[in-house]
Amino acid sequence: MRTFLKTAAALGITALCTFGLAATGHAEQRIAYKSAKTGTSYYQMGVELANAIKTGSKGGTILTVEESQGSVQNVMEAAVRSGNYVFTSPPGLVESAMAGTGPFKNRPKESFASIRALFPIPSLTMHFVMRGDQQVDQFSDMAGKTILLGKGSFGATEGEKYIKLFGLDGKVKIASAELGNAADALKNGQIDGFVTAGSFPAPNLVEAAASMPVSLVSLSDEQIAQTGRLKQIIPAGTYAGVNKDVATTFLPVEAFTTTAMDDQTAYLLTKTFWEQKAALSDRAPWWKAVTPDMLMMTKVKLHPGAVRYYQEAGIQIPEGMR
Repeated sequence: MRTFLKTAAALGITALCTFGLAATGHAEQRIAYKSAKTGTSYYQMGVELANAIKTGSKGGTILTVEESQGSVQNVMEAAVRSGNYVFTSPPGLVESAMAGTGPFKNRPKESFASIRALFPIPSLTMHFVMRGDQQVDQFSDMAGKTILLGKGSFGATEGEKYIKLFGLDGKVKIASAELGNAADALKNGQIDGFVTAGSFPAPNLVEAAASMPVSLVSLSDEQIAQTGRLKQIIPAGTYAGVNKDVATTFLPVEAFTTTAMDDQTAYLLTKTFWEQKAALSDRAPWWKAVTPDMLMMTKVKLHPGAVRYYQEAGIQIPEGMR
């Protein structure tokens, strides 16, 4: 009797294991995607990307979008997260982590050595937005105006940098309010303008332009060179009432993972993204600006699985990124 029970138990365990393996073989692949604060354009992009990956993989790959307080947190978590962790960040911030500089100077740089790039996402584009009745055509015209920068974001830091760089420090009044209130504050006359960084068309600016006349401040080539950033043209007609091209700056942003992700998963994720890019662009215009050329804006190595896809697609990758 005992022998029978042992045999039955053994068969039961074997059957359970076999069932478990079979189930695993058909299980969906789940990937954590660390994005941005809820309500921001980058969080919205994360949701759009998750839907595209799910569609493109026929439900085989699921991106679980996680809220984040910003790119520094995203990179910090790469040092401790295991498995399928994907996060967004400007490449320069990842390079700082790997070098142990900037916000990572007190962290062991070896903790970030396993970070690898996958594909670019829409860039952070600087927008200097003014009420249409302010007649501000160039940066110097902002003198005497009340400007909302927000707090703690790339746009706020970059906007403050430009105000100092172009001789407006102390000549503009900086409003103390959250950037989420910018459109209402502009409409109510509490501020003359605001600074925001995000992919265009930026939702908060679309909202503002739909309810009142607005303008965008254009930077000269000399000013753009002073910033040390890359030049970006926001085409005429991107926002209601803005009927001329606007020259500004941008910071590239990419999706990264670590070598803890296996090559096949990285390959399929990268492949599915590019195969779905056209559909993404049809649904949200900010994806249109994403091109394979943007991969060259980083010194961070690509994940081997991503390299495999780019080789198959005939996209030239510098040897140093492999």
